[in-house]
Amino acid sequence: MIMDGNGRWAKKRFLPRVAGHAQGFERVRNIVEVCLDRGIEYLTLFAFSSENWRRPQDEVSRLMGLFVMALESQVTHMHRNGVCLHVVGDLSRFDARLRELIREGEERTRDNNRLTLTICANYGGRWDVLNAVNSWLRDNPGAPAINEEDLAPYLSLPYAPEPDLFIRTGGEQRISNFLLWQLAYSELYFTDTLWPDFDAAQLDLAIASYRKRERRFGRTSEQLLER
Repeated sequence: MIMDGNGRWAKKRFLPRVAGHAQGFERVRNIVEVCLDRGIEYLTLFAFSSENWRRPQDEVSRLMGLFVMALESQVTHMHRNGVCLHVVGDLSRFDARLRELIREGEERTRDNNRLTLTICANYGGRWDVLNAVNSWLRDNPGAPAINEEDLAPYLSLPYAPEPDLFIRTGGEQRISNFLLWQLAYSELYFTDTLWPDFDAAQLDLAIASYRKRERRFGRTSEQLLER
């Protein structure tokens, strides 16, 4: 999911943008619980892109503060509910406290298997691919070529299957540098609903839309029938 629309949600209510982000964080907690209830095994959220550093410094600082607060208050709850937490992206720009909370949260929940929750933070799809290629080259100096199977373990989410469904809230209809490699054959779902208003009913609508689709993975209908 790309969780878009926090700022516009706040603006409609004559509130500061940070109020929208705070409500957005509350929505994350709710959607995680809904996914647990629906038996969804993998949920990946685009929380902070590598382009988001261009936002006003005060807004970025408040976002980082909300991230810290969420980790401090929610990891115990996630652990009790069988959630395995991963945070992927270039974490080097985050301060030491945030990086330590991420490490602790991942370590504490690593053996849980009810839901794998991945938070993409300071993440970009192009960065992911380039980082994977460079890591592979370091491990395979002088290799003549690389294929998809070689590269896959070096990408940011080697532990997760490729997404079945991509959801973007807030009305925009683009991927915005999110999981460019992994979304190659995902079904795309766009909604005008702003992220703070995206509730269980909205998620069920997205799932219902997905269930009506025929996933071909580049094959024709006739080829699917032959299988």
